[in-house]
Amino acid sequence: MADKEPFWETKSLNEMSKLEWESLCDGCGKCCLHKLEDIDTGEISVSNVSCAYLDEKTCKCKDYINRQDNVPDCIELDLKKLKKLEWLPPTCAYRLIDEGKKLYDWHYLISGSSKSIHEHGMSVRDYAVNENKISDIEEYILEWFNKNGSLF
Repeated sequence: MADKEPFWETKSLNEMSKLEWESLCDGCGKCCLHKLEDIDTGEISVSNVSCAYLDEKTCKCKDYINRQDNVPDCIELDLKKLKKLEWLPPTCAYRLIDEGKKLYDWHYLISGSSKSIHEHGMSVRDYAVNENKISDIEEYILEWFNKNGSLF
């Protein structure tokens, strides 16, 4: 008997259950980095300063269930927001699936290991700085953040 195809290859994001949707997050932590918008140009700059709730080792939220209460402007990603968030990296599983592309081999749904994203250097581990440890976020703007939304 042939193996069943993975849900992310057979369903659109709109067709996924909440559990399937949530499981797509690769745990990179890039969403948890602070972004600054230039009020005149609308250009988005990304810093390596993370939300206080980001666990810098695992790159996961320390209180995911209560994230909206803890940080009212924390983005709860949905299909509508996905289309508008230009800063989402091109490696983001939500973006990839929405664009009809395959997940990268380091995504834990492919590799079977939540550590593979860190081993491939695709997470914010080792360079994110907790917001509670800094005084001026503008000193932490990533100069190498490129226009297509990629941190790498």
